[in-house]
Amino acid sequence: MAMDVIDYDIRGAEMQFVEVELDPGEAAIGEAGSLMFMDGGITMDTVFGDGSAQQGGFFGKLLGAGKRLVTGESLFTTIYTNQAQAKQRVAFAAPYPGKILPMDLRQLGGTLICQKDAFLCAARGVSLGIALQQKLGVGFFGGEGFIMQKLEGDGLAFVHAGGTVVKRELAAGQVLMIDTGCVVAYTPTVNFEIQYVGKIKTALFGGEGLFFAKMTGPGTVWLQSLPFSRLASRVFAAAPQRGGSREEGSVLTGVAAGGLLGGLLGGGDDE
Repeated sequence: MAMDVIDYDIRGAEMQFVEVELDPGEAAIGEAGSLMFMDGGITMDTVFGDGSAQQGGFFGKLLGAGKRLVTGESLFTTIYTNQAQAKQRVAFAAPYPGKILPMDLRQLGGTLICQKDAFLCAARGVSLGIALQQKLGVGFFGGEGFIMQKLEGDGLAFVHAGGTVVKRELAAGQVLMIDTGCVVAYTPTVNFEIQYVGKIKTALFGGEGLFFAKMTGPGTVWLQSLPFSRLASRVFAAAPQRGGSREEGSVLTGVAAGGLLGGLLGGGDDE
């Protein structure tokens, strides 16, 4: 399918959104739940798969949907088409604090591999598939780096990364050791491996996990400072573990109530 050439504007600082401008007849595909707003001349159509396999018949649609399911995404993709006679705009919002990265697949050789929840939206015609790492070690220990998304085509795609983004250009043979959750995307020329941290003490008490992602050039790697898994674990750790809500003074109130209840039930005896 021919790629639509779209104009865009990324707005915001920490909680960004991308505003895509569509000429009459142009369309963009968006991840489920990413829509922020759209002009009245744009129509929505939810399709099975990634929208690029429609011409492939039922089997092609089923295959495209299956690939998305493996990466943890929705079976369906929404296509936003400009049916008006003038330019129209549609915007897609980032799911959590970070940066939206415009990726011109034509300049990247037609393929980009990214983490499984990074895709936000793209020009119509971009194909969304999966990139399974072939090495056994990656399969068992790669975590977030085992099953990744593969974006193919020659149009624009937008991916989201958490926190601050760093782009690294690796020369041939140059090695970069990365926390597996901090890998946002990389070009297919980069070799991706999983490597053990090397020391038992570091693995058990270092707090950084047992394995690193070993990226070897040549190619380009995009890194994020705040993986969603890290953010979610911090939120979960800070949340009340026994239900209810925490308000000001709740800790002291809880201690006092617990002591009173313990005294009533235990008869006030110290053990």
